[in-house]
Amino acid sequence: MTTPTTSTLEVPSAVLTYDVRRSEASGEPVLLLIGSPMGASGFGTLASHFPDRTVVTYDPRGVERSRLTDGAAESTPDEHADDLSHLITEVGGGRADVFASSGGAVNALALVAKHPAQVRTLVAHEPPAALVLPDREQVLAVIRDIHETYQRSGLGPGMAKFIAFVSFAGEVPDDYTDRPAPDPAMFGLPTEDDGSRNDALLGQNLISCAHYRLDFEALRGARTNIVLAAGAESTGTMANRGALAVAERLGTSAVIFPSGHGGFLGGEYGQRGEPEAFAAKLREVLEGAG
Repeated sequence: MTTPTTSTLEVPSAVLTYDVRRSEASGEPVLLLIGSPMGASGFGTLASHFPDRTVVTYDPRGVERSRLTDGAAESTPDEHADDLSHLITEVGGGRADVFASSGGAVNALALVAKHPAQVRTLVAHEPPAALVLPDREQVLAVIRDIHETYQRSGLGPGMAKFIAFVSFAGEVPDDYTDRPAPDPAMFGLPTEDDGSRNDALLGQNLISCAHYRLDFEALRGARTNIVLAAGAESTGTMANRGALAVAERLGTSAVIFPSGHGGFLGGEYGQRGEPEAFAAKLREVLEGAG
């Protein structure tokens, strides 16, 4: 695979940094690999499995190399969707294929609803779409509690609650937030509050992503092939259930991908899924949908 070429793109209220791994031989559309708040650094292994495609990765606004220019404390899926639309235009226009994971999947679903002509196939992997779940009120209460813990006590306590929650399987009971808070040290997180409140996940994107209302009418009417993906090893977790529920609302069935929520990781952030099998499944889905 070619060495990535890094560029920046000015969009309303942000400057985005993105990388292009270009394949001149490919007759296929550009392939975007995106997350949120995961940036380009999370997709190096997955990108390496597509040397025959021009692959684009990027850092969402306010994440890693991409910066906000208006000082906003929150970013919304609609803003991320517009950023992605600008990015697709910048890297060549036409219809792109998109693999989007986690919060990136919510943003990509917003992209398809707003700009359907720009996406040929979307593989939306485990979107944490809280509003489509039967226990939405309990889920949103937990999300608010995580955000409030972060604002009150800092990164360690907030992230410890987040990790515990995203690992929880099953519908969320009414008393979930009454349970003892997990110890940040259990996860190798800081126990002291350094006073910063600039975390892209807990501060910038958590509330807006979980509360986002997907436009199912627009999604059902789009030309885009929309494939929901759920991890084989993350059954019952909130994001996995989100994939199944969104697929049901669209009248389809979710495709099961190897491993769990980070199944495409090959050591990034110290985590490893099953990237070879994951990439093979993604290629199969893209070729079948395309």
